Amino acid sequence: MTSLAVAPATTRAPRVKETDVLGSLTKVCEAHGLGEMSRQLVSIGELVRWDMAAIEGSLSGLPLRADVVGQSAGHLVDLGGKRLRPMCVALAARLGSGFGPAAHELAVSVELVHCATLLHDDVVDMGDTRRGAPAARVVYGNAASIFAGDWLLVEALRRVASAGVPEALTLLLDIIDEMIRGEAVQLESRGRLDLPASTYFEIVEAKTAALFRWAMVAGGRAGQLSASHLNALERYGRHLGVAFQLVDDLLDYEGQDHVTGKQPFADLREGKMTYPLILALERDASLRPLLEQVVTLGADAVLEPTVGAGLLEAMQRTGAAEESRGLARERCAQAVACLDALDDSPAKDALITVAHATVHREK
Repeated sequence: MTSLAVAPATTRAPRVKETDVLGSLTKVCEAHGLGEMSRQLVSIGELVRWDMAAIEGSLSGLPLRADVVGQSAGHLVDLGGKRLRPMCVALAARLGSGFGPAAHELAVSVELVHCATLLHDDVVDMGDTRRGAPAARVVYGNAASIFAGDWLLVEALRRVASAGVPEALTLLLDIIDEMIRGEAVQLESRGRLDLPASTYFEIVEAKTAALFRWAMVAGGRAGQLSASHLNALERYGRHLGVAFQLVDDLLDYEGQDHVTGKQPFADLREGKMTYPLILALERDASLRPLLEQVVTLGADAVLEPTVGAGLLEAMQRTGAAEESRGLARERCAQAVACLDALDDSPAKDALITVAHATVHREK
């Protein structure tokens, strides 16, 4: 019988750090004179500090293989991140019976699924940087990055199954299927400058909002919430996910690359039309040649400063930037309204603050 050599698993030293999303949001709020929101974010940090530290410890302690696939997976996970999705699981669980072992496993799992999609996305989009560092595919190769994403996905499913939360695994499988369908629509739409806004939101609902929905519902199920409360949390997750993506699209050209970790107009250079660009082109058809020029350059090309400045000016002149941010604020308000069905609690207050603060993030 032929035996297969298996590389031994490795465990990295756990990293316990402050919740990145709260730290960055707090700094932004302070910079914009939003003192009350900054204080509320500090309160959230106190509420979930130990939850997030435990999640971070599990992510840092993943039983990664010593081979190139394990190194590729560890490369991305160790770069940290906003960890907003696992925090949503923790807060949803705290709306009910609390953040116990099952909720912990679900919180780790949602971050693993998210990381898996990032590893795959960087290969598809030929991305060279992720979170301000060389992408795993650059360091270890495309194949290793793909298999690393696959491993993270399997590990996430294992953890969800072991958590024993009713329907959590079935729901996650449905969500992953939905995310893949969103990827397919985006692939078919690549390079299409006349992309309808309805198709854009179809992609966002599937690729981004779906996983936020699962995070909220999974956390709520772990916290033993009622069906009506779970429905409210799912709607909160949908609106929060769309708002998050709208801000992400704004940061694609408004953000500073040393903060966001990627070059300006990266989405457009990858052939992706986002909502601000769709609005700007609808309002000024003369932008088409400039947009075509950027798309033709490709993902690896360096954008000329004058081209970037021209696109940025168009975003402001047409009002596309402000309307996109206004829609993000509107979706955040809708997310908050979904929480009306829930009893008042520190966790509910935290979810309200997270929704409002999402609009002000800088990465």
